[in-house]
Amino acid sequence: MRAPYTGVAIVGYGQTAYTKRSELPALWYVADAIRRALTSAGLQKEDLDGLAVTSFLLPPDNATIVTEHLGITTSWILHGVYGGASGVVSVLHAARAIQTGDAEVVVCVAADAFTVDSHMELMDRFNTSVRDYVAPYGFGGPNGLFALVQQRHMYEFGTKREQLGKLAITQRRLASLNPNALLRQPLTLEDYLNARIIADPIRLYDCVMPCAGGDAIVLTTVERARKLTDRPIYIRAGAECHNFRPQDVVQLVGPWAAFRADLFNQAAIAPMDLDFIQLYDDYPIMELIQFEDLGFAAKGEGGSFIERTDFSIGGDLPLNTGGGQLSCGQSGAGGGMIGLTEAVCQLRQEAGRRQVPVARIGLVSGYGMVGYGRGLSGAAVILSTAPRSDAR
Repeated sequence: MRAPYTGVAIVGYGQTAYTKRSELPALWYVADAIRRALTSAGLQKEDLDGLAVTSFLLPPDNATIVTEHLGITTSWILHGVYGGASGVVSVLHAARAIQTGDAEVVVCVAADAFTVDSHMELMDRFNTSVRDYVAPYGFGGPNGLFALVQQRHMYEFGTKREQLGKLAITQRRLASLNPNALLRQPLTLEDYLNARIIADPIRLYDCVMPCAGGDAIVLTTVERARKLTDRPIYIRAGAECHNFRPQDVVQLVGPWAAFRADLFNQAAIAPMDLDFIQLYDDYPIMELIQFEDLGFAAKGEGGSFIERTDFSIGGDLPLNTGGGQLSCGQSGAGGGMIGLTEAVCQLRQEAGRRQVPVARIGLVSGYGMVGYGRGLSGAAVILSTAPRSDAR
């Protein structure tokens, strides 16, 4: 079992305004998310001595150059290179840095400023494998790759589009309560099923909308956290995995299956003990696969689990309570951090109309670095209002 993340707490979070199009650079969103998170924590930038940055559009700059632009001096730094898993991974690595004394106050930020066109341009050169062996054949970006995953899961296990549609519809309903979500208009099952085909069997409402925005989290020692807030948030468990099952060309078993047992053992809970879950939702099919790989359902039974589970705010397992990427938009690499800011917001009882009635412990997942038909990086963290020693 991994060493626990004791002695560390989350004390602030920040989310910029999300917008469909922006003339502002990714660095602006990085800075704004950090500013909002520090304000939430009651800290100044001079208090920071650690920084983790993830952004696809930041190059040729990197995390070190961000310190120069923002006037921050740090003793610990990380540049996230795990795509949509980077948000969770950076929080876990920051926690270890605080535990070892390499830093005392760390901000983890992820942000980008995409349009649909600029996002597709990025995907054509996302990595050398995609650039050299997939893009020349007109693969349709990630939509084409995840169409293979969904088609295979439907063929192997009889998964139905109606089951996947329930996820998109539920999240849209939750997004209607989130003023920062870009897609808040009602979505019906008929709308979902009859939307235009993007890459068969994936249709319009299976896809995230690229946008501009950013999210950030502030971590520090428990001792300092208790001086800053009466609502510190603790890391009860966390894990990551990269290049899981490299023999799989089409990924029906994701990286979460590699560490599921350790994750829940470390947190001293079972999956259904969670008060909410924030899943990385680039496509509904990947949410379904995560339900299977995280132990909510056996492999192939994710669809039936979705059918019998109420994912609303007051339901069995509130899911992506701010609307998730499917309804808020995907701010590039920021998509890996949106679940973390929403989880902290819920645990601090600051979610307003979308507040889960009992929000004491929740899970956030990340997923990214997609090439061919699978993501190379997966991660998850369990956050709680109580430290591990006070497990219920």
